[in-house]
Amino acid sequence: MDDLDREILSLLRRDARTPYTEIADEVGTSEGTVRNRVEQLIEDGTIERFTVATRTGNVKAMIEIAVDVDVDHNALADTFVEWAEVDFVWEVSGEDDVVLIVDCADTSEVNELITRARERDEVMGTKTRLILEERVG
Repeated sequence: MDDLDREILSLLRRDARTPYTEIADEVGTSEGTVRNRVEQLIEDGTIERFTVATRTGNVKAMIEIAVDVDVDHNALADTFVEWAEVDFVWEVSGEDDVVLIVDCADTSEVNELITRARERDEVMGTKTRLILEERVG
């Protein structure tokens, strides 16, 4: 991946629907070059998917989950990602092991997700942070 790929990715992160012609103008190359670069980034697995970011007016939160030492993090993450309110599941290093980014109608719904997570035998504890503002880089 070179600087041109990074510039293209940066523009796509802000808006994945940006036409290749606009990206080409912005980065100073041709539409065909942008198209080929994006196709290559998809084929290489650098771009995993195109997604939608929403402003639902809902409560967004980060639920940090500490799990038992011998837990299969992949299986647990696969379970959490199926929950309708979960936008992202991150397996992380540090004090906590799994982080859920959730989009809920209200704080009661966030609390219900925390309770669901804590009811799992593998979960040792949780910490929750409400997301107050979100910016795309």
